[in-house]
Formats: sequence, C-alpha cells, structure tokens
Amino acid sequence: MPTHQETKHLPYSAQQMYDLVADVERYPQFLPWNAAARIRSREACGDHELLLADLVISFKVFREKFGSRVKLYDAERRIDTEYLDGPFRYMKSWWHFREAEDGGCDVEFFVDFEFKNAILQKVIGVVFNEAMHMIVRAFEKRAAALYGSGA
Repeated sequence: MPTHQETKHLPYSAQQMYDLVADVERYPQFLPWNAAARIRSREACGDHELLLADLVISFKVFREKFGSRVKLYDAERRIDTEYLDGPFRYMKSWWHFREAEDGGCDVEFFVDFEFKNAILQKVIGVVFNEAMHMIVRAFEKRAAALYGSGA
C-alpha cells in the first residue's frame, strides 16, 4: 500500500533532529493533521527506550486515534514505530539520523501503512505523497524554529 521513503540533508546535528522527532508529545504543536498526542508509558529496555504513544489524526471529516509502539535508539539515533491499535490495518515507520561529513546531518524517513477504512484510504491515496512531504517539511520548519538556520 502507500509507502514513502526519502533522505534529506539538513544543517542540524543528528542529535538535534533525533531529539526533535523523539519528542512525540510536542507533535500537535507543529505537525499537520495531528490534533493530540499522549504518552501511555515510557520504559528503558536495554539498548532502547520504549514508548507507547497515542496520536489523534484529524483530516477533513475524519478524526481518529491510533496507538504506536515507539522504540528510541539514542546511541544509533534511530526511531522505529509500529502500529498498536486504531484505524490502520498496519503501519510502520522509521527515522535514522547520521552526521554528515560536510556538516549537518542526513535524515532518512520511511513509512508504510494501510487504513482499514477504504474511503479514508482512497482519500489519503490521492494526496499521499504531498502529505508525506508536508510532514517532513513540518519537521524541518520545527528544527529551524528550535535551532535557527543551522547547527
């Protein structure tokens, strides 16, 4: 079903971008279609921190809550997300942040999902690539607001 993958070079450190994406509770402040976020639980699990998080997505007349298992690998600057419950048949995504040799960092993002609701899936399918680019741009704008024009 819809998948999106992209790599971007940004003028911020890998740690800054990792911290920004790992701060799930602040998503409603800057992410399009994200109406609310709540951390159900947070637990240290050896090489990663495990969050169970709820996000509320709001798009046109649709408003749905979904739960995710978010694994934060600070040492690797990697974030893996798996779907728990809500409007999807499945959903997985990951972010990976690497320092770039010429300064800044390279950010890799991947998402793959399918909605249970065929109507919502069809609506999202029409604007999927644009929506994914908007989400990545929202993280870029948030980084500029938090960290200035570059690290």
